[in-house]
Amino acid sequence: VQLVESGGGSVQAGESLRLSCAASKYIHNTHTVTWSRQGPGTEREGVAAIYSGDGSAIYSDSAKGRFTISQDNAKNTLTLHMNSLKPEDTAMYFCAARPCDMPSYIYWGQGTQVTVS
Repeated sequence: VQLVESGGGSVQAGESLRLSCAASKYIHNTHTVTWSRQGPGTEREGVAAIYSGDGSAIYSDSAKGRFTISQDNAKNTLTLHMNSLKPEDTAMYFCAARPCDMPSYIYWGQGTQVTVS
């Protein structure tokens, strides 16, 4: 599975961005998908994920109430809507996928940069 992110950019605090991740094949119901990020000098952290089993979504505390993860199965696309962006959201954002029977994410995109000032 190949993943390609897009939609990053530079915005002002309080503005919104929508990140997209295009998958090279149909992965709905067979893969759990996630958005994670890595800011300057920080470790990579999970932001949001959709579980393959029941389609439920989970969010990090920093993302709750501001970010929404969604999946367009017809287009094999994963989206992260980010509202009320803060400077601390500045990071490289990655999408990733793992087969539902594997514990680790093994498919990663190249990342898209989000800068909030």
